[in-house]
Amino acid sequence: MVAETFNQVLRAFQRRTPFAPFIVELISGDRITIEHPEALVFRSGAAVYFSKQGEITIFDHEGVAQVTDQSAQAASA
Repeated sequence: MVAETFNQVLRAFQRRTPFAPFIVELISGDRITIEHPEALVFRSGAAVYFSKQGEITIFDHEGVAQVTDQSAQAASA
């Protein structure tokens, strides 16, 4: 994913009103569920996510396959 698109997509999901959790799927197949808008910090194609459990996940635009709505993922399962 291009850095500019990465920033735009994350910003759009982060600013939804009301906020709804969303999933960042990495090229590796790992999935990160973003559960709170203020737990995600991103800039210039790089991001840091702080989970409720205190885990820190760092990812960048090159490692992201897609960003999806969590409810869409649950509906397709």
